[in-house]
Amino acid sequence: MKQNKKNCDLKSCTMCKQCQHDWLPALDANRKSFHFKKGEQLFIEGEEVKGMYFISKGLVKVHKRWSDEKELILRIARDGDIVGHRGLGADTVYPVSGTAMEPTDVCYIDLSFFNSTLRTNPDFQYNLLMFFAAELKESEKRMRNLAHMNVKGRIANALLYLQNKFGKDANGYINLSISRQDLASYTGTTYESLFRIMNELSTEKAINTDGKKTQILNAALLQEYIEQS
Repeated sequence: MKQNKKNCDLKSCTMCKQCQHDWLPALDANRKSFHFKKGEQLFIEGEEVKGMYFISKGLVKVHKRWSDEKELILRIARDGDIVGHRGLGADTVYPVSGTAMEPTDVCYIDLSFFNSTLRTNPDFQYNLLMFFAAELKESEKRMRNLAHMNVKGRIANALLYLQNKFGKDANGYINLSISRQDLASYTGTTYESLFRIMNELSTEKAINTDGKKTQILNAALLQEYIEQS
């Protein structure tokens, strides 16, 4: 991690867009900008919460230890998103970790100023509450899928979800480069199972893969696997 000399434009991240205009000078004075290399951790599960991170540019996986050798990726955050908020509350330790999936620039706000921002900016407070509610619903869906959906259905569901969230690139691939190991962690399965099922989906012409990129060729077939799970 290194501190950037140049901060964000005060227009892009969730906090900047939703704070009152006359609060922006205070925000500018209290923020820090950091650059994280791919694989560097922004925060670690079990550490004390000291601040919030707003992604200016990059990707961050939010993940939790599942066992001694496994992790479960709960969320993939992108430009404009907040990470670190799961540590808010009475027990101010991070229940998850955040790791850069590619070179990532963030705005960092310490916890004290973040709390002052919440008290001073009702629009930001309201929208953050709505974000928490939506994230809770999505987390509940994912936990239900892990418990009740078979592996092929979970992988099909994840691919459709990621395409919906990140869109497609110019070549029709999901606009997200994700390793097979990370995709396995995101779908709550092993690397070996993911590798086998991705090959099956490729043989069935449901998807096409090129390294870390995946193209959905038959969304209807993926939906069938979800409904059959």
